[in-house]
Amino acid sequence: MKVVLFCGGQGMRLREYSENIPKPMVPLGYRPILWNVMRYYAYFGHKDFILCLGHKADTIKKYFVNYDETISNDFVYMHGGQNIEMLNTDISDWRITFVDTGINSNIGMRLMKVKEHLQGEEMFLANYSDGLSNLDLNKMIEWFAPQEEKVGSFVAYQPSQSFHVVTREDSGLVKSISHIGSSGLFINTGYFVLRKEIFDFIEWGDELVDKPFQRLILEQKLTSWEHKGFWASMDTYKDKQTLDEAHAKGNAPWEVWQQNGALRGG
Repeated sequence: MKVVLFCGGQGMRLREYSENIPKPMVPLGYRPILWNVMRYYAYFGHKDFILCLGHKADTIKKYFVNYDETISNDFVYMHGGQNIEMLNTDISDWRITFVDTGINSNIGMRLMKVKEHLQGEEMFLANYSDGLSNLDLNKMIEWFAPQEEKVGSFVAYQPSQSFHVVTREDSGLVKSISHIGSSGLFINTGYFVLRKEIFDFIEWGDELVDKPFQRLILEQKLTSWEHKGFWASMDTYKDKQTLDEAHAKGNAPWEVWQQNGALRGG
């Protein structure tokens, strides 16, 4: 199944990095976060990628054109480097389509600009490219696929951060306050499974999750899959520090390709 990755945004909340490189190229361990997302999909057998490029697109293109397998793989070095025998590889069987979808395009516009590359696909996957998870992806796909009347689905996640959700009146009077973990609220993680009919619900200029998803809701064609395992996004510098620390300690649950039997949630 093809995987559409939205990696053209400017990442304003990660300006420490995104002024020099695009947000998807912010490093996490040996590789950028974009690679970590792609490696996740490849683990589940989905290796045909469409990259929706925009901000500093050349950086992403050059990274893959000049990709060095030795950085994150074992190899044998012989004859002063004239002969390198790879013991394993990352991306030798990946297919990547690079599409410039514009610097100022929103997600819906980026998706429409790669429609021609999805010809013949009844279903496809999509991702914001800044979130990491140990979601059992194929289990979600198997659940969604038989629901032929549904057009889209996304992973819903209940955040566990230590802040509270408040409902209030216009006067300022508080009606309720509860920890977000017990509030019953879920967030969209940016992990999507979509059918080709999604393009019937998008008009030029629409942001994907706003009007198109509202249209799907009105026709009862949008579903969500609750994930109770690990999910985290790299939106801010603090998020990056947290993920870097987890990786450095060997506690990187998103690296499902390294952890056989480690998938959690549903």
